[in-house]
Amino acid sequence: MRETLQNRTEDCPTTAKGIETKRAPYRVGEWLPSDQEFLDAWMSKLILEADRSDGALHPVVQGLKNLIEDDAEVYMFFHQMFTEVPYKPPYNKTPTLKPQVRDYHHMLRLINAIMTRAPEFIEIDGQPAGLIGFPINAILDWPMGTASGFAAFLNDKVNAQFKKILNEWGKFLTSKDSAYVLTKETTGWFGKYAQEAMPNFDKEFKCEPDEIHHGYTSWDDFFTREFRDGQRPIASPEDDSVIVNACESAPYKCKKDVKRRDRFWIKAQEYSLEHMLANDPLVDRFVGGTVYQAFLSALSYHRWHAPVSGKVLKTYVEDGSYYSEALIEGFADPDGKPDDSAPNDSQGYLSEVATRAMIFIEADNPDIGLMCFMAIGMAEVSTCDITVYEGQKIKKGEETGMFHFGGSTHCLFFRPGVELDFDFHGQTPSLNTKNIPINSKIATVRKKY
Repeated sequence: MRETLQNRTEDCPTTAKGIETKRAPYRVGEWLPSDQEFLDAWMSKLILEADRSDGALHPVVQGLKNLIEDDAEVYMFFHQMFTEVPYKPPYNKTPTLKPQVRDYHHMLRLINAIMTRAPEFIEIDGQPAGLIGFPINAILDWPMGTASGFAAFLNDKVNAQFKKILNEWGKFLTSKDSAYVLTKETTGWFGKYAQEAMPNFDKEFKCEPDEIHHGYTSWDDFFTREFRDGQRPIASPEDDSVIVNACESAPYKCKKDVKRRDRFWIKAQEYSLEHMLANDPLVDRFVGGTVYQAFLSALSYHRWHAPVSGKVLKTYVEDGSYYSEALIEGFADPDGKPDDSAPNDSQGYLSEVATRAMIFIEADNPDIGLMCFMAIGMAEVSTCDITVYEGQKIKKGEETGMFHFGGSTHCLFFRPGVELDFDFHGQTPSLNTKNIPINSKIATVRKKY
């Protein structure tokens, strides 16, 4: 029987009784359209466009092709991952009867087509379909869930090449050319459908509604937008016992008594501190402590803020995987249905293997002491950008960094003996929760006597 997140998060005390929730019927964070038919129709359109193009591959995409063809192990994985996808609906055909991606040559042409595209709020047949925020993820969705895909996307050489691809795509997304999607047209980010999804945009975020592209210079400038002053007040700014939400995010999981090493690849996706913190010498300080994890929405705010006041002791980014998902969430799922929005259901697993940024903070409140914020890059998120430095004194609610180009998930680590009462704002951590505003209270630390 599928173990629920509800059963795995009951050991974090809350300040109010949580409300039990069911598995989400939509894609978590809405980085891909909730309706599979819309995603398939978008994929069909991309396939048709790529098939009509006979242009040369971008150099970084050509680099991935060279790696696949020159390395025997990688060549085998990229052949087998496509043959291991079942030849039955919904994996074999899209609703428009166009074939799905079936070999690495086709995959490369589709990735090539993405290199000069910015994420769009798409419309299909006159209906709002939503956001294709993870276009490469959409291309790899089913192959990621195979045994060979699992092996391929953990391969260091494959991830190094995907990092080059994502960094190159990032150059486009920071250029003025990427602002073509920031319009008031139907499929633009300031058009009817997108604004219905973000009804208070002009009020909440810094922008210039009367200027071209709302005053933003690129897709990334829009994506990393800032709140207007006063929009996200800091909870109890002078009370160091109150811990605030470090991201505009929805609670996913909370776990006490976390082990140094655990089996993070199984269905429960247990936290494994040594692997999460990349064998950092400080890991011993957190063994037996608490980990809180929450995920970000595609339509939300993507900067990070300090959950506590204190001194930054250490910061670094650990390179990792980009398109790996837990094998048990793929075609190995005993329930017979892989995660169709991979890697959403693998967020616990990704905290050990994905690219991630660590910020260790010695809190001013001795009842908290050393804690750590970890930003986790998922799929297209190729940049975790830390904006604080070691030795810096920071106040609760101050900016500490940001995600670029996509959305993700994050964790807070607390030492054993730190007694926390969590406030999930009337929710039970799961895949079916809503955002808690950044800078809002998420926990209170009990004073030691």
